[in-house]
Amino acid sequence: MENIFTDEYFMKKALQEAEMAFEKGEIPVGAVVVIDNKVIAKSHNLTEVLNDVTAHAEMQSITAAANFLGGKYLKNCTLYVTLEPCQMCAGALYWSQISKIVFGARDEQRGFLTLGTSLHPKTQVVEGVLASECGTLMKAFFASKRK
Repeated sequence: MENIFTDEYFMKKALQEAEMAFEKGEIPVGAVVVIDNKVIAKSHNLTEVLNDVTAHAEMQSITAAANFLGGKYLKNCTLYVTLEPCQMCAGALYWSQISKIVFGARDEQRGFLTLGTSLHPKTQVVEGVLASECGTLMKAFFASKRK
């Protein structure tokens, strides 16, 4: 039997969160945290709704996952996020000791890879999963703001 729990499967869950952000007028970034093929946290950007510059999808997911697990470390967890995390989120992910980060589209201006921000040495990074879909949603959002 084929394993349906692929990186693409969970990135589609993150894309659903990003679409919710889009509908709220938020920059459309969505995230889910997974452990043992189970989503334990999901979120999207809430910076406008909460009037909080730190309310990025990743930050919301880190908090929710830590609450679910009952501890601050996200070992054996994977974060799926539609956009390359910024350096603030990368710093929080570093301290969470998350095992793996999978992201869709690159953020060529503010992404942690672009800016050379370090992650925890044991954190694996996979980039480009459903990058086209993630990037298209982001471009649509900013195009709608320029009208």
